[in-house]
Amino acid sequence: MSQLQVRHDWKREEIEALFALPMNDLLFKAHSIHREVYDPNEVQISRLLSIKTGACPEDCKYCPQSARYDTGLEKERLLAMETVLTEARSAKAAGASRFCMGAAWRNPKEKDMPYLKQMVQEVKALGMETCMTLGMLSAEQADELAGAGLDYYNHNLDTSPEYYGDVITTRTYQNRLDTLTHVRASGMKVCSGGIVGMGETATDRAGLLQQLANLPQHPDSVPINMLVKVAGTPFEKLDDLDPLEFVRTIAVARILMPLSRVRLSAGRENMSDELQAMCFFAGANSIFYGCKLLTTPNPEESDDMGLFRRLGLRPEQGAVATLDDEQAVLAKAAAHQDKSTAQFYDAAAL
Repeated sequence: MSQLQVRHDWKREEIEALFALPMNDLLFKAHSIHREVYDPNEVQISRLLSIKTGACPEDCKYCPQSARYDTGLEKERLLAMETVLTEARSAKAAGASRFCMGAAWRNPKEKDMPYLKQMVQEVKALGMETCMTLGMLSAEQADELAGAGLDYYNHNLDTSPEYYGDVITTRTYQNRLDTLTHVRASGMKVCSGGIVGMGETATDRAGLLQQLANLPQHPDSVPINMLVKVAGTPFEKLDDLDPLEFVRTIAVARILMPLSRVRLSAGRENMSDELQAMCFFAGANSIFYGCKLLTTPNPEESDDMGLFRRLGLRPEQGAVATLDDEQAVLAKAAAHQDKSTAQFYDAAAL
């Protein structure tokens, strides 16, 4: 019998009950749902590049790019177009199907928009999906980026509404939700998730996933990040999260948002192969690929490919499924079950 349900009305106590399941029961439920929609042995690969680094005015307590903390990070202006394209070509050659570009801004300035749109168009011309994370967007900016052909926009909720004020004070939770609304209304796909291991409670992890799962449409991509503790940030000395709690978060995300890609994101550099394998079984089917995620370390590509070979996983090829038509995806899942199967740009924005 199919366990696949697409809901947008999850109650907090229902989600907490999933977290409290015995691990074997939780993993079985999550993996069974995962197999109904996706090939369990395919993983979508994305590459993330910092196109503008440091000097961000926000006070996110986990972030080495905040201008408020002394983390030794060298700030950089917006990268040259040819530098970005060289990185994109390298990512495609290494097996990435999506190229993500991140800028350490509160929000993009209007004078930057023409250059950003050109960047999207040039990367798409290489035959890759495109994603950007630039901070908050107005409705007009979202429409501009969508018009340029941007496929995905990333804007994480980070944590639960209740814990949010302990992490960030320079923008509100509603600011983040508003940006997601603008992105979805523009026709772009939403990439939104959060960070665990920031001192939050299990109830907060349930609250984060509740917010994501109860959006009018589930995010197409849900990155789940493990906090990378960076010296100089307020969160550098927090206790480590129990790795099994991280696996539970992946599994519950898969159950709540069965059609979304669940991305195993930041923190993999410090995860054992065994922990990553459990996450893939629990429903993670996307990773960031390459030795750096913006400014934090990530496993080497050769290490990831070696792990894929040992686990019998393979990079996903071809077009990525989307959530544009939930009924079509559900029908496909049912059928699958039946078969048992050198230009520089000075942003001057520092």
